Amino acid sequence: MDQQRAPAQAAGRPAQSAGRPAQADGRPAQSAGRHAIPVRARRPLADFSADHRVVILLAMALVVGTGGAFAALALVKLIGLVTNLAWFGRLDAEPAGLAGAPRGAWMVLAPALGGLVIGLMARFGSEKIRGHGIPEAIEAILIGGSRMSAKVALLKPLSSAISIGTGGPFGAEGPIIMTGGAIGSLFAQLFHLSAAERKTLLVSGAAAGMTAIFGTPVAALLLAVELLLFEWRPRSFIPVAAAAAVATGWRPLLFGAGPLFPFAAVPDLPGWGLLSCAGLGVAAGLLSGLLTKLLYGLEDAFERLPVHWMWWPALGGLVVGAGGLVEPRALGIGYDVIADLLGGRPGAGAVLTLLAVKALIWLVALSSGTSGGVLAPLLILGGAMGWLLGHAAGLPGEAGFWALLGMAAMLGGTMRAPLTGALFAVELTGEVRALAPLLAATVAAYAVTVLLLKRSILTEKIARRGQHVTREYGVDPYELTRVAEVMVREVDVLPADLPVAEALAAIEAGRHRAYPVVDAARRPVGLVTRADALRWAVEEGRGAAHPGERLEERVSDASLAVVHPRDVVARAIDVMMESDQGRIPVTDPRTGALVGLVSRKDLLRVRAAVIRAEAERRPYLVRGRGG
Repeated sequence: MDQQRAPAQAAGRPAQSAGRPAQADGRPAQSAGRHAIPVRARRPLADFSADHRVVILLAMALVVGTGGAFAALALVKLIGLVTNLAWFGRLDAEPAGLAGAPRGAWMVLAPALGGLVIGLMARFGSEKIRGHGIPEAIEAILIGGSRMSAKVALLKPLSSAISIGTGGPFGAEGPIIMTGGAIGSLFAQLFHLSAAERKTLLVSGAAAGMTAIFGTPVAALLLAVELLLFEWRPRSFIPVAAAAAVATGWRPLLFGAGPLFPFAAVPDLPGWGLLSCAGLGVAAGLLSGLLTKLLYGLEDAFERLPVHWMWWPALGGLVVGAGGLVEPRALGIGYDVIADLLGGRPGAGAVLTLLAVKALIWLVALSSGTSGGVLAPLLILGGAMGWLLGHAAGLPGEAGFWALLGMAAMLGGTMRAPLTGALFAVELTGEVRALAPLLAATVAAYAVTVLLLKRSILTEKIARRGQHVTREYGVDPYELTRVAEVMVREVDVLPADLPVAEALAAIEAGRHRAYPVVDAARRPVGLVTRADALRWAVEEGRGAAHPGERLEERVSDASLAVVHPRDVVARAIDVMMESDQGRIPVTDPRTGALVGLVSRKDLLRVRAAVIRAEAERRPYLVRGRGG
């Protein structure tokens, strides 16, 4: 019956082996073994799969969004408190820049001591606080069932505040993504939710935290789609958008209203202006690739050190402190530096020094396994590069405009999130007129990095832990293909009134692994496999079989689950997994008559068609000589 071998499957119910009883609704009883997977309830075919559960998740996301917003406030205040205590000896939780921090031995010791504390917290608390947070959130989503612990929710913001407050050249966004995600995950674990639903609430918390800090709800939503959700479905998109909206509502009360970095110096570009923006994006993509390579090269160097990883953040802190002696503004979050770059105020020498020092200490600190985010450093590095190129090349407009493009391009290229990069810059500055130049720059940077590097700065760490991550989205071909397109139409069957002895002989002489058993109207009543035939033959040899017994007496009590020609193949796959059957009869929905059969091998035909569509290249409008 491997003439049962056309293309693949349909949406219906799983086929059963002979003698396996079914439930009243025609679905097989839960006897497929320990790993049986419940079949999705039959639903009308539609553009989207959302149901009433999205309303429940929406309500939960409102709670998680509020939690993420207040977690962001707590993190910012905690960073301010540590910064003021460590550098200025005052009990104050307001944010403070480090441009005025006194230079001296303490500038070297403070980051090293902060790194030592973080190393101890990671070793005796949780290793998950190491790094910048986004890879850890991705890992929790992909392989951890979107479950995060309360320990991480507490230790991650605390360790990040110590790292940044003692001079670590990081931003608060990675930690708040991890912390907000932990809040969403912990809240989700209080209820009976699936892993996919927990993921939605985890990402809702992450997006809410980012929105609260930066005031960028659309960019936070796009970041969720481009980096964290690994899907674009209403069941996740709507709750995450709601959480970001809630955080936006809380932000004026918690952080104040208006864009974080107001900017209005968008020039009227000449005809070739967008080409210049794309050229800047190419430069940002090249710098991004270089920084990614250097980061993981330094991480490999730390791995070769003959000391426990607990000490690495302290060693990295010594380099951070030494860099601070050269340029104190390279330490800490650096929001004041971003504002200066956009305002076009610094000189070329100061910007060049900032770029070199910030890049060095950021790479060393991050590769040492300390705690902190990457968005703010990427903004500074990209902004400094864009400022220098715009200034040196005499490009139209102020240098601050090119700094803005450099920030967005560096973010979009390094994180492989071009839409996030462009919209993030628009929302940070409140200047929508820059959108077209920003898109040109971020897409160019994205194109360079995806061609140069197989992994991003976020996914390389995950890949090194043995996990493969793909971030290309597409419509599931099994949801597009109908069973009729893949089923085998000429099916060898066994009549229900056939004597068992003759059936055994037919199966032994046949070439298929399973045969549908049909009644006089060609309606399937069961499915007989070679394993069934072997068992019956053994029974016959022991005298357990009754002479003259017909096949229908063995299988007529089996209410066989079937699929229909117009069902989608994805439904048939669900049915196969539920029943642990490798073949499913396909019946006419009106008469119930057998019209085909679908097997696991047929499923490969759908995959083969996708590969052909990707790989085959031929002209259709140009005829060859023989045409």
